[in-house]
Amino acid sequence: MSARTIDTGAAGRSGIWVDGRFFRDGPDKYFVKGVTYGPFAVGSHGAPFPEAETAARDFALMIEAGINTVRVFTVPPVWLLDAAATAGLRVIAGLPWSQHIAFLGSEATKERVRRAVLDGVRSCGRHPAIFAYLIGNEIPPDMIRWHGAEAVKRFLAELHAVVKAEHPGALVSYANFPSTEYLVVDFADFLCFNVYLRNEHAFRRYIARLHNIAFDKPLVLTEFGEDSMHSSEAVQAEALSWQVGAAFSAGVAGTCVFAWTDEWFTGGHPIEDWAFGLVDKDRNRKPSFAEVARAYSGPIPPPLPHAPRVSVVVCACNAETTMEPCLVSLERLDYPDYEVVVVNDGSKDGTRAITERHPYARLINQENRGLSVARNVGAEAATGEIVVYTDSDCVADPDWLTYLVGTMERGGLAACGGPNFPPPENSLVPAAVAVSPGGPCHVLIDDEIAEHIAGCNMAFRRDVLLGLGGFDAIFRAAGDDVDICWRLQDAGYAIGFSPAAMVWHYRRNTVEAYLGQQRGYGKAEALVYAKHPQRFNRFGQAMWTGRIYGDLSSSLLLGRTARIYSGVFGRGLFQSLYERPTSLPQHLPMTFEWGVVAPVLALAGLVAGGWWSLLVLPLLLTWTICLVGAWRARIDPRFSGLQARALVALLIWLGPVVRGYERLKWRLKALRAAAPEPAADGLRPSLSWRDRGFVLSYWSEHGEEKEALLGGVMAAAVAHGYAAVMDTGWGGWDLTVSRGVLDRARILVAAEDHGGVKRLYRLRCRPLLSGAARGGGGLLAVGALLLVLGWPVAGAVAAIAGAFTCAGIAWQMYRFAGRMRRLTDRAAAEAGLTALDLPDRGPLPTGAPRTA
Repeated sequence: MSARTIDTGAAGRSGIWVDGRFFRDGPDKYFVKGVTYGPFAVGSHGAPFPEAETAARDFALMIEAGINTVRVFTVPPVWLLDAAATAGLRVIAGLPWSQHIAFLGSEATKERVRRAVLDGVRSCGRHPAIFAYLIGNEIPPDMIRWHGAEAVKRFLAELHAVVKAEHPGALVSYANFPSTEYLVVDFADFLCFNVYLRNEHAFRRYIARLHNIAFDKPLVLTEFGEDSMHSSEAVQAEALSWQVGAAFSAGVAGTCVFAWTDEWFTGGHPIEDWAFGLVDKDRNRKPSFAEVARAYSGPIPPPLPHAPRVSVVVCACNAETTMEPCLVSLERLDYPDYEVVVVNDGSKDGTRAITERHPYARLINQENRGLSVARNVGAEAATGEIVVYTDSDCVADPDWLTYLVGTMERGGLAACGGPNFPPPENSLVPAAVAVSPGGPCHVLIDDEIAEHIAGCNMAFRRDVLLGLGGFDAIFRAAGDDVDICWRLQDAGYAIGFSPAAMVWHYRRNTVEAYLGQQRGYGKAEALVYAKHPQRFNRFGQAMWTGRIYGDLSSSLLLGRTARIYSGVFGRGLFQSLYERPTSLPQHLPMTFEWGVVAPVLALAGLVAGGWWSLLVLPLLLTWTICLVGAWRARIDPRFSGLQARALVALLIWLGPVVRGYERLKWRLKALRAAAPEPAADGLRPSLSWRDRGFVLSYWSEHGEEKEALLGGVMAAAVAHGYAAVMDTGWGGWDLTVSRGVLDRARILVAAEDHGGVKRLYRLRCRPLLSGAARGGGGLLAVGALLLVLGWPVAGAVAAIAGAFTCAGIAWQMYRFAGRMRRLTDRAAAEAGLTALDLPDRGPLPTGAPRTA
């Protein structure tokens, strides 16, 4: 098998281009170190810019301050672009238009806007000094609310296409601001935001939020600054110092300080009541000039105040196709103190030989023992305070460790992760597979704290990781990252997220490999379920409390809607988009069970004809979701035709089916492998209609707390293959015990004090009516209705099916109640409690307890 080279497009590229979260100028990273320029009064040349001599002096002074990019708010004339190029500056050109009026009110108005944008681009003549075009700047919230966010977004996409058609290869974006944060222009080449926050903590937190909105694109702060007139020049200098430093340490791709000079005009009139410039109107330097020059002339990202030693661990098994680029990237990391440990987990190919060609890496060879064991071996061998993991099919950004460790150090975090992005593929099938759901992704509780970080990009304090016992050896190929994240959180640790700490991670490049990966994930989910059942729904799918990033799955949920917070009368300063938590019904059409049943129902409906054709609807719903998801998938434009989208739609359907089948198969294996249930002891469950279950009583002479009984029930249930979940305090019960979709019960325990340390415990076990049982009752009702309407055959079929379903469910619940009775009796006995026979549920009689 030939080696895969992870080429993100650097080879042979010239000019500025986007490479994940950052820009590159040819093969080198390019950070925008910018300043805004203007608008000014109209000069003798007829443009709203200073005279040519003044502009040339300004540009020379900018170079002295370390500035490399100038943002202008109006279309720059060619002579200004020439002067910028001569000075060594690039220009972000604003394309102004009438965005403060109801611009979508008529087709004539929209056409005038399109023409203004097109004329602006044409007048620049594809000048090499152009860094990017901005197709708008801070559209007022009232105008967006008036037209609707989606309509405005579509129109901006039209303007984006106009610019791309006139200047192919140019970068295009839109300058947004917090008051319209919900206007996500995901078609832009990079994200631009104007942010004015005077508190450093709030500033850093908002940058984290913007990173997550930008997701896999560069983030540029196109405006921020401090008014020296209403504060002081010293305050301005201090503010810009920490703002630029905080922005670059947080991983932004560029900043544009507002503004270069205090000379500033709007609507042709001078602004006299503020002074945001680094220089005054006469171009005298303020103290802020020196602070910005210091920040712009230093290394980016800024060096960490404390850089603890880091051990990068790569676990590899038969990884010869990607091992070389991985090790090359790790050798080029820009971090002062790190080592690389490669754990070769029984590879049979050239993995070992490739690693030995890189003597900087410490190689550990072992027999194949699985991923978790290999990761533990790497952690044990590590000499660093922090252990960082990546995969052998990943290429790390040179600043990966700086961003990752910086986030951990600033937050005092025990663990941290970063994003992983698929690099560009060179053929249709890999490009389609790369965007299909089910790949490695991260889950965020908020903008800075993660619920889950992907195993290909995660870091831990070594002492914390080893203190938790490391990774569970049961996970040989996947699931270890999910398990360790939940164990960390259960132990009280927070997991941070560093959005700029990126790695390129190859996805599977064939349909067969993709489906194999989904099978592996299905098995892993079954194993994780056995340890964390409370975090899964009844279909065995993980129920994340946070939001999933980096995967198409979240857009496939049925009824997934989001709401905009606009503030009273639309006056909110930070108008955000909020998504509702997901529920089980939203997941149903993309489950294994639905995927298997829907085609069968559709076939039966088509064969039967008539109203039975309604049975096709479940399958049509699934395929509608698949097609919509494929349409939304961000496929490489080179391969985004119908063939690629059809393949993505097919994988959206196949992935959950394959994954769900493996999950179910391994859960059934786990049940068979579980400890045998307690043998029947002749005791019947004694179901009570009054209690909708059964009530048991237990006596203690030693004053144990009820937690001893509940803990014993949980342990006994788990040992016999059940899931036992504690109530979080919002329900009227203590435990939910389940085994599959049908067998579920809720347990409540109450303790009575009887003097001294004597206690009586009353345990109520209430089997839950399953959805299948409710469906059976529904079938009976439908059957009765059909009989009344004069459809005897259909009514009889529905009634008989409902009756059989109800009878089967009732028998299943009765058997389950018996098993629960035996489990609770065993748990009570192991806790030293005595079972009592109190059929009337009344008070305990005086004297010795009556044993059951």
